[in-house]
Amino acid sequence: MLHYPDIDPVAVKIGPLAIHWYGLMYLLGIGAGWMFLRHRARRPGSGWSLQDVDDVVFYAVLGLILGGRIGYTLIYAFDTLRGDPLYLFRIWEGGMSFHGGLVGVLVAMYIYARRSTPRRSFFAVMDFIAPAVPPGLFAGRIGNFINGELWGKVTDVPWAIIYEGQPRHPSQLYEAALEGVLLFLILWLYSMRPRPVRAVSGVFALGYGCFRFLMEFVRVPDKQLGYLAFGWLTMGQLLCIPLILVGVLLIALAYASPRAPAAEPAQR
Repeated sequence: MLHYPDIDPVAVKIGPLAIHWYGLMYLLGIGAGWMFLRHRARRPGSGWSLQDVDDVVFYAVLGLILGGRIGYTLIYAFDTLRGDPLYLFRIWEGGMSFHGGLVGVLVAMYIYARRSTPRRSFFAVMDFIAPAVPPGLFAGRIGNFINGELWGKVTDVPWAIIYEGQPRHPSQLYEAALEGVLLFLILWLYSMRPRPVRAVSGVFALGYGCFRFLMEFVRVPDKQLGYLAFGWLTMGQLLCIPLILVGVLLIALAYASPRAPAAEPAQR
């Protein structure tokens, strides 16, 4: 078994300015996704310019940060928020909700699709950006590990990490591997060939929902919520159920017609 390394959550401190590892991980994930989308845009027939990518990333980042933070404080830390409203803005302390971030990105992509020139459909935009999301998930989970948060349950597996005197599942690293690395590989390989509209989005929703649902079995639930039912159902699992169902529905709709187009033409 390994001991959890004593990691200072502050990466760099210059006078009163403190740069936290958690924030750097988000910047790393956003940068990796941005570069990947620019790579996709350069592929022949993509229909996306580099300027389009820059614009869509701007919208997505706003939706991610606002939705992720607001979602976390409302779902997991509402009592803290009521006692300290400024907690909403202390993002460097950790506390981002994937499901809240997803809602934020969906709203941002809807607005972008309506304003884009040439006009793109909502799902054409989502299919394009979906494969670029897992690098951000990977970086976020590494940030959780550095912050010493979202630990797994006590275990005796050989790869357990001793944290505060107890051997625990490194659930942050499990999620980084599944939601970050494996889901990226699945989406990258799947999206290399033309797919019906909604299909890539559906694979992302289904893949993330399943991986997160499974990981919740070895992850300690948020102490302020605990288990919601049956002695094992967590808030994370509850929120993943509709995501899994939506993923299945999107894939079914995408392949309902064998002549479904690989990408919707831009409306001029």
